[in-house]
Amino acid sequence: MRWITPLSVCPTMRRSLFAFVFSSALVSIPQALALGGPTCLSFTPTQYAIATGSTPATIWIDTSDWPGVHRAALDMQRDLEKVTGKKPTILNVTISNNNDLSRQMGARAASIPIIIGTLGRSNLVKYAQQSSTDLKPKLAAIQGKWEAGVSEVVKNPIPGVASAYVIAGSDKRGTIFGIYDFLEQAGVSPWYWWADVPYKSHSAIYALSNVTCSHGEPSVKYRGIFLNDEQPALTDWVIQKYSNGTAADRPPFNRFFYSTVFELLLRLKANYLWPTMWNSAFGVDDPLNQFTADYYGIVMSTSHQEPMLRSSPVEWYQFGSGQWNWDHNKENITKFWTDGVKRGSPYESVYTLGMRGTGDIPLDETGNIDLLQRIVAGQREIIGNVFQKNVSEIPQVWCLYSEVKGYYERGMRVPDDVTLLWADDNWGNIRRYPTPEERNRSGGSGVYYHFDLVGGPRSYKWGNSHSISKARHQLEIAKKYGADRIWIVNVGDLKPHEISMDFFLTYAWNTTLWTKNDMDKYRTQWALREFGSSELAPTIADIVKGYSRLNYRAKPEMYNNTMYSLTSYHEAENVMAEWDSLVSRSNQVVQKLPSDYYAAYFQFVHWSVIAGRTTQALYVEAGYNQLYASQARSQTNVKADSVGALFEYDADIRDQYHALLNGKWNNMAKQTHLGYWYWQQPMLDSMPAVTRVQKRQVALPGPMRLTIEDSKGAWPGDNSNQCAQGYNCPPPTVMPITPFSPSQTRYFEVSAGGPTAFNWKATANVGWLRLNQTEGSISNAASGQRVLMSVDWASAPAGSASTGVVTLSSNLGQSLTVTMVANSVAVPSGYHGFVESEGLISMQTEHYSRSTAVGGVSWELLPGYGRNSSSMSPSIAVDSHWQAGTGPALEFDFYSFNSNGGNVSVTVYSSPSLNAMSGHPLTYAVAIDSGAPVTVQPMPLESLTGSLPSIWNQNVAEAIIRSTTTHAAQPGKHTLKLYATEIGFVAEKIVVETVSGSTQYSFLGPPESIIV
Repeated sequence: MRWITPLSVCPTMRRSLFAFVFSSALVSIPQALALGGPTCLSFTPTQYAIATGSTPATIWIDTSDWPGVHRAALDMQRDLEKVTGKKPTILNVTISNNNDLSRQMGARAASIPIIIGTLGRSNLVKYAQQSSTDLKPKLAAIQGKWEAGVSEVVKNPIPGVASAYVIAGSDKRGTIFGIYDFLEQAGVSPWYWWADVPYKSHSAIYALSNVTCSHGEPSVKYRGIFLNDEQPALTDWVIQKYSNGTAADRPPFNRFFYSTVFELLLRLKANYLWPTMWNSAFGVDDPLNQFTADYYGIVMSTSHQEPMLRSSPVEWYQFGSGQWNWDHNKENITKFWTDGVKRGSPYESVYTLGMRGTGDIPLDETGNIDLLQRIVAGQREIIGNVFQKNVSEIPQVWCLYSEVKGYYERGMRVPDDVTLLWADDNWGNIRRYPTPEERNRSGGSGVYYHFDLVGGPRSYKWGNSHSISKARHQLEIAKKYGADRIWIVNVGDLKPHEISMDFFLTYAWNTTLWTKNDMDKYRTQWALREFGSSELAPTIADIVKGYSRLNYRAKPEMYNNTMYSLTSYHEAENVMAEWDSLVSRSNQVVQKLPSDYYAAYFQFVHWSVIAGRTTQALYVEAGYNQLYASQARSQTNVKADSVGALFEYDADIRDQYHALLNGKWNNMAKQTHLGYWYWQQPMLDSMPAVTRVQKRQVALPGPMRLTIEDSKGAWPGDNSNQCAQGYNCPPPTVMPITPFSPSQTRYFEVSAGGPTAFNWKATANVGWLRLNQTEGSISNAASGQRVLMSVDWASAPAGSASTGVVTLSSNLGQSLTVTMVANSVAVPSGYHGFVESEGLISMQTEHYSRSTAVGGVSWELLPGYGRNSSSMSPSIAVDSHWQAGTGPALEFDFYSFNSNGGNVSVTVYSSPSLNAMSGHPLTYAVAIDSGAPVTVQPMPLESLTGSLPSIWNQNVAEAIIRSTTTHAAQPGKHTLKLYATEIGFVAEKIVVETVSGSTQYSFLGPPESIIV
């Protein structure tokens, strides 16, 4: 059963939302399906057959290898059986010399085995290294490296074996990652369980010769996720699926649940986890949780508010005694933390230092730095005592989150071996990058990033609303500035953040593989890996890109009735047209995909599209409902009905998610998201308020209502939006139009003000004013008709202020007029650049006229980063700074017809990046022609206590900062110059206003001006 989504929903349509769709489309399988990196496998014959239709694969592994490697080999056995239909044989080998090896392997020497082994643990790999002159230097190159590996065909690796496919790792995870990389190439998605991606079937698997699938040390040492804010969705799902005898007072986040997470992380080449903590305790809820993590190969830690590997406050409430106060209860807190370190000491862990108050709040109101330094010293003493070794040898992290960053900026320091974990602002803007001095610390630095939040200005937990292009840019800066010891991302319930999480971990594994220009490639390769169709992959990738951009503009939790303009620039209409196009295209993919891929596609893509569109439409329709009521339009009631239907449809989509695969993911989509009253999630989804008008009453001025583009007013009769006075206002006039207007039409709408039907006619008093419709009928209260007004420029008088008037009359005796002014202006012959219209010039920064580099640094395009299309930012040259007017420059040629007394205002729309370079606020400079550059700092500095500036709330909510300056510029040709002064500034749009107040309200700003 598949979910085919209508583009609009009415009450009667909701009864037929489910539809059976049968597909005969075949999945076309390419050579291999791994995401990035070299390809070592083939599904067409080579001389090295790993598995064939008659012979299953054979896996050899040394019995002395790591238990986690043996466990991953069992995954390989299971997965290859799913792929090939034949169960591989696993041979556990115990050898001490070549003779032992020959006796055990001789009977199998005719096969081409997969040999798995870890350097220093596997004699199989040891003897292969000794026997192969090609393999020996490659293994020597990874000896002692962190998580490195080599996978390739090796000739004569063992006496009597002509060739084998060897997967060798420098350490436990190096080998495990090699195993999962092999399986990914063979057609097994890392998301086979967590998103139900089907196995890709192949009757045979072959190895390519002379190709090495090696991987050196990863770009980031510890790469992981934080399962956080896990109520209600993940918690209620876990309670239903894993309540098998565990404690009833807390959700069963036990080893059975975590095993699925550990495996997913390893398949994504991650190694690090902060576990759930709202009402759970990883080390207590299941005594085998920590053992299981270490068995799999996952490094455990705890979040920024949970020191010393103990869940706080859950464990403190259960085991602690006295106040959570170091000075007043040091003895009990020391014992509490000591027990946590002892419990974790047998396993690979990173210990969080510091102390916050219970409930993820500051420890105290004064920011007592001396207290925090004594706490850290005590914690390190505990660690040293438990391990009985130099504490600097034990991995530790201090997370500079919220007010803790303020402590650091005011002088608090920890020893150099402790990793400094810099946080973002909870909205994807990193707050600080390491200075040259900090980059020399032995403990290094890292990043704590967010794809989920409980906090201000509004919690966002429901949808996948992230720009991976923005995340990649922020993380690229972090990597180049040396913050690469730990990258951890808050993924909330994990679902529906699968794609964003996948990219974050993939990029952390190898930051060189995915550049700013590779985001479309990444999405396409991801879609190919998951769905196996080279025909559909580009379309799926583009759909993912589309809904991600729409959700990034404003997170769905931030939506309201008037966010997008209902009257100016066709903004709300254009946004809904984008959503409708995505729904249509996603429905087409649903129809073409084989049925066994539907569940995966629904979770990855289709849910985000139909749920996102429904939420957006719900608020837009509610906005129209309120607008129409203020205009005395009977269509008010139609919009009220639409809002009600959409509200119910939202619940239908949730139920469809929960019904997938006989309820496998029941509860996972239950996060509330409609009807926020303040920053916290609503306790129950609530429908936006709607208004109804009396359907049996005729509007006081008569049944014909007239409304126009760019106005909330309505005629005839009084309306507060007609003019400042609000009554006795003149007839309406639409916005002036020129040959350079981005839209070459203006419109007025005729609608019903009551139940009385009527006919209407429209006539223009000048020949150059064209109407696409000159008569019509409003047959019922739900009716409305839009008339487009345009200009025949060939017959319009040259010059400014040619006025045309349209007379609108009804058969019931009503008569109204609409005025239109046409400015038939021109630019000089040979001019190239932007041209003013409607009193402004709007320019996307990617459409600059010229770019000037300084010292090898230039502005670079960031494709897909932004609310509209792309953005520009100076290339990342570490520690580069420029005085105003001396840095890399972008130039924009524009032609204006007006000015404000010889001046114009310039508004730069930039990403809400923070002042992340210590001692160097994030600024830019702007000038027009030869005028002096004006330096602008869009975001004020944080307070010394770590508080963000007050304007931050609006800036992150809108994903933009608008900064305005004034410059001299008479009408005519000009060049605007945008200068870089700091690394990290991202500019998206520039609006030059030549007539004061000409910019209409809109969320996205005026559409881009015409370029000639």
